[in-house]
Amino acid sequence: MIKSNLPGLTPVNEALDKILQFAAPQQSVEMVRLEHALGRILAEDQVACCDVPPADNSAMDGYAFRSQDIATGDRRLKVTQRIPAGSVGVPVLAGEAARIFTGAPIPEHADCVVMQEQCHQEGDLVELPESVKVRQNIRDRGEDIQKHSVVLGKGTRIRPQEIGLLASVGVAEIPFFKPLRVAVLSTGDELVDPGLSLNPGQIYNSNRFMLVALLNSLGITLVEARSVEDDPDAVRLAVTELSESCDCIISSGGVSVGEEDHVVNIIEEMGRLELWRMAIKPGKPLAYGELEVEGRSVPFFGLPGNPAAVLVTFCLIVRPYLLKMMGAKEYEPNYCHAIADFDTKKAGNRKEYLRAKLVQGENNTNLVQVFPNQSSGMLSAACWANGFAVIEAGSVVRKGDQIAFLLFSELLS
Repeated sequence: MIKSNLPGLTPVNEALDKILQFAAPQQSVEMVRLEHALGRILAEDQVACCDVPPADNSAMDGYAFRSQDIATGDRRLKVTQRIPAGSVGVPVLAGEAARIFTGAPIPEHADCVVMQEQCHQEGDLVELPESVKVRQNIRDRGEDIQKHSVVLGKGTRIRPQEIGLLASVGVAEIPFFKPLRVAVLSTGDELVDPGLSLNPGQIYNSNRFMLVALLNSLGITLVEARSVEDDPDAVRLAVTELSESCDCIISSGGVSVGEEDHVVNIIEEMGRLELWRMAIKPGKPLAYGELEVEGRSVPFFGLPGNPAAVLVTFCLIVRPYLLKMMGAKEYEPNYCHAIADFDTKKAGNRKEYLRAKLVQGENNTNLVQVFPNQSSGMLSAACWANGFAVIEAGSVVRKGDQIAFLLFSELLS
């Protein structure tokens, strides 16, 4: 019997705020080559050692010249040099033009570039258009990045565009926070790994593989993914062994109020239970606590056993916690808003995350459609969907209402 003295259902936002208070960003740092930086989190500000671009350069293929030379009406200039990207030209003198290519440095005295399609060259003379503007088609030195400026701040999670940015200022090796070490524990007598035969009453363990994939998407080091039967001694032993070598444990199953649900009791026995049961659908039985192991605290998330509930609670609660613990400065997802293309039957007392699809309707309207079966045991609905439609507790949605929507692209990477 569960002895917890934490009654009632905690609202989702309140639960997340409370749990995030326990997410202490780690301090261990390692140097990583740029080519291995994807998904990592910066441990220090990155400062530019050069201007980008390093010199005024041409934004296109064309001709560089002094705009004053065609101000008197004669629009023909002598082409005296050719400047491809990677070369440096000589100063442009009165009456001269330089054939220049995209990215090439602007020669001294030139203050204008005209694209080649607007010019006509015969021999060594080029005829320029009537109307030009000073500095047109010229990228200024330092226009993108200025030397000594902070290009990326501590806590930035690196995407491909950040890798390109770091490369553009010559960074080859970067200090990153070390990856977290996380263990996954699946509880249930009925669970069987894929590839084996099922006996009556058994099911394949989808949660284990989904949780491992979710952790991989965050760049987390998996210590172990273990399955254990619904036995308090077996669960206790597994938790004890796993906690010795990891920064966090995530279990699935065994957090409800049934006689075969032992996880919450063990959290309380081995440490302290901080939160149990949220006002969320699916995923109400989620538990969070900290185990006391050899003088240190090991965070423990007990997720529900139903696969859709595991997906929702990981994305909404566990993911931001882990990102904050990894040192990320941005760890909560961004919501968008769209128009409901469905009705709900009645108001619920929990905040609901429906597996849904954001589609384009008439007049470029963003519409939200929901999968017809929202059973918490169904993963096929999540594969059909591209996000969650968010229904506030106590709300009824009618077709045409504006609702919040969470794209999987905000949650699953």
